[in-house]
Amino acid sequence: MEEFDVIVVGAGVMGSSTAYQLAKRGRKTLLLEQFDFLHHRGSSHGESRTIRATYPEDYYCGMVKESYQMWEEAQSEIGFRVYFKAQQFDMGPADAKSLLSVVATCQNKDVPHQVLNRQQVADKFSGRIDIPDGWIGVSCEHGGVIKPTKAVSMFQTLAFKYGAFLKDNVEVNGITKDAAKGGGVIVSTAGGEKFWGRKCVITAGSWMKKLVKTVSGIELPIQPLETNVCYWRIKEGHESKYAIGNDFPTFASYGKPYIYGTPSLEYPGLIKVAVHGGYPCDPDKRPWGPGLIPDSLKQWIEETFKGLVDSNAPAATQLCVYSMTPDEDFVIDFLGGEFGKDVVIGGGFSGHGFKMAPVIGRILGDLALTGEANGVELKHFRIARFQDNPGGNVKDFEDQVGLLTSSL
Repeated sequence: MEEFDVIVVGAGVMGSSTAYQLAKRGRKTLLLEQFDFLHHRGSSHGESRTIRATYPEDYYCGMVKESYQMWEEAQSEIGFRVYFKAQQFDMGPADAKSLLSVVATCQNKDVPHQVLNRQQVADKFSGRIDIPDGWIGVSCEHGGVIKPTKAVSMFQTLAFKYGAFLKDNVEVNGITKDAAKGGGVIVSTAGGEKFWGRKCVITAGSWMKKLVKTVSGIELPIQPLETNVCYWRIKEGHESKYAIGNDFPTFASYGKPYIYGTPSLEYPGLIKVAVHGGYPCDPDKRPWGPGLIPDSLKQWIEETFKGLVDSNAPAATQLCVYSMTPDEDFVIDFLGGEFGKDVVIGGGFSGHGFKMAPVIGRILGDLALTGEANGVELKHFRIARFQDNPGGNVKDFEDQVGLLTSSL
């Protein structure tokens, strides 16, 4: 068996970022992917993801700030851009707890921001955004758009540049402790190959639950959701008003359902507006749409953009998969048990982790190499938090505001 310092299983954005971090530190690294690199079956493909520092949970704020710097650093190494700057604009009822928590986070973490009433919103965005009476807006300069497929390609290319070994179409079906050597793990594949690693990092996305259960018997409460991302046509003559680089923000609406979007970028004349949520699925037996377009989303578009965006039907849609945990927080931890600290897992990124891929790659690399993650409090991401909910996935996810079929 060929031997490696670290084997990374899963080459989406998290695994690719981790491989880049490890290889950059001079560690012999193997990155394995069960499908083609840059495939469209998981959560790391597509044309845009938002990045923002405005979080209700303040423990994410520092991670996003570090990620901003790391996105800039990585794209300076590769020589092309994957991060495009924009403002971030959050809106919602003035008494919405989540939105008020966003304001509190901005205050506590020194994130420059403005709290705006309806008229101030209209003035700031020259009438391009309208919010209802009784709503407020929170404007922040720290927003932006990440190009997902391009970003994954960037991390893989940089990992290769620093000496990592990359293999796709290699399905991992087993990870065992190497009793003979008294340490390290043996990673087995469906094709009969075996690799030895001093450490292993699992970043299997929607397949995390299946693989971890196969390997350890632990059933993580990570539910794959198929989500429908919609692009809407901006009415003729108004296209430039909603384009990136023209002072139009990435945005999130804290009403019901939770709605998010980006300025026009990847498809000229179309603006991305979608509902945060989806439908439970098996990643190996997905329905592949078509999904429903809720009337509440159409109404939100018509009213918020004052009729300047065609709300009758999306001009284009794309499918993606969330890996959702019951509390929407990540899973970043050691697998434990017989593996101790030899196997690290990173998953359950719940539709909002992509923006933090650089820092998550750094954290997973730190855990694999040193057993610690500097500068990040991981108590929110430990497996142990699910112990009060054995089986995890039996939790009724429809109780979560803005998620799943109850909100669609």
